[in-house]
Amino acid sequence: MSKQARKKEERCGWCGDDPFYVAYHDDEWGVPEYDDRALFEKMILDGFQAGLAWITILRKRENFRKAFHGFKPERIARYTDKDVERLLGNEGIIRHRGKIEATIGNARAYLEIMDKEPDGFAGYLWNYVDGQPLVSKSKNWKDMPAATPMSEALSKDLKKRGFKFCGPTIVYAFAQAVGMVNDHQTSCPRHKACQDLAR
Repeated sequence: MSKQARKKEERCGWCGDDPFYVAYHDDEWGVPEYDDRALFEKMILDGFQAGLAWITILRKRENFRKAFHGFKPERIARYTDKDVERLLGNEGIIRHRGKIEATIGNARAYLEIMDKEPDGFAGYLWNYVDGQPLVSKSKNWKDMPAATPMSEALSKDLKKRGFKFCGPTIVYAFAQAVGMVNDHQTSCPRHKACQDLAR
């Protein structure tokens, strides 16, 4: 068996052979993220995923970035009804009024967290895992939970602070994606690689 074939077998099974998914898995998923704005973007995109497959969002991600002005919370927080209508007319994104309006509200809630929390949005989020990724020992991606007490607690507090489309399952998917939880299966080369990137 070639090294390439062996690596393919060891990679987390959820990404399959789709080039978008494979690149996302190998380069992004599970990498600890500490940038406030990048975390905001990922949380918004995970909210848009609700009821859809992540690959759908991934394929439209660049369209989302353009439509939402690079996911700059300061700008999104000032969106008006005119912006909502502009976004509803954009065929390159998910045209869901509730999710679009939630994004505006989430930007405002994000700015409040940035104003009130000494370590910003990143510090606020990472505090839920005591600043270090929770490390999975699962050998199969199918054994990963859909939600955990951590994601339930974070979801509850986000909602209290004004966020929407942030239920426990969405929050757990977000935590996996941004490396707050290292859920690469133990046979995956990215399991140790992502752990080594943690602060």
